[in-house]
Amino acid sequence: MKKNNLVIASRESALAMWQARHIQQCLQVLYPNISITIQGMTTKGDQILSQSLSKIGGKGLFIKELEWALQAGTADIAVHSLKDVPMELPEGFVLAAITERANPFDAFVSQQYTHLSELPEGAIVGTSSLRREAQLRLHYPNLHIKPLRGNVQTRLSKLDKQEYAAIILAAAGLERLGLDHRIRSILPVEISIPAAGQGALAIEVASHRTDLLHLLQPLHHAVTAACVTAERTMAKFLGGSCQVPLAAYCVERSGTLELFGLVASVDGKTVLRASAQASMSDAEQLGLNVAQKLASLGARDLINEVLYGQ
Repeated sequence: MKKNNLVIASRESALAMWQARHIQQCLQVLYPNISITIQGMTTKGDQILSQSLSKIGGKGLFIKELEWALQAGTADIAVHSLKDVPMELPEGFVLAAITERANPFDAFVSQQYTHLSELPEGAIVGTSSLRREAQLRLHYPNLHIKPLRGNVQTRLSKLDKQEYAAIILAAAGLERLGLDHRIRSILPVEISIPAAGQGALAIEVASHRTDLLHLLQPLHHAVTAACVTAERTMAKFLGGSCQVPLAAYCVERSGTLELFGLVASVDGKTVLRASAQASMSDAEQLGLNVAQKLASLGARDLINEVLYGQ
């Protein structure tokens, strides 16, 4: 941070810019004497829309350019949707704060239908996520799942052009963009367990920028951080990424965390589930416990099969 000037690096999509402006406003309230600006950037993940993320390198493609800006010192912090952040950060970077989680669930969006259960056999459902695809195929094997890439507006436009009968999107993204009126229903965890970190924002800094840690601490939400630590630890232990159908959702009740984990085959025919509870201070161990339970059920073999066809 140079002379009370803070630069936020962000992708240029409408949702990413909303997230960056949200953090900008929060920091501006805390530090009215600091000038806070946003540096919009286009990432490789935004440029390649013809293929699914699982085939072009995963969600890390959304943050590489932002990390280069942090490394070069042209930006001070980067704001990400936590579910887009790889389970293992590159050397030289840390997550300085995780904000209070918004709606963590998946949303059903359609012009004609209110619920997944109303879709006729063979109806085309769009999603960019192998996690969602596997769970949809498990519960609704008669639907036709078709890849869907692009920003939120692009995806909604494809739905409106009737290329899809319905699409599945993160509820938090729609709500943040003021598009919650497009949500017809929320998918319960029994149907679609969310991605690790879904609904939370993460603020990344270069690890040598210790001056920023104290500055960002007021935005850090301890309960959310504990929940997503459990989720991300589970995913990391199993080698989870958007290239495999893996889901993790942790909820806090009266100081106790409960983590639900799932690993599946893409066709939804093989689904492994596990859960466990722990105190908030044991979030990382909770993630390991659930991961080990899934591993004992054969999760690693299932993941290798998805990744390498073995």
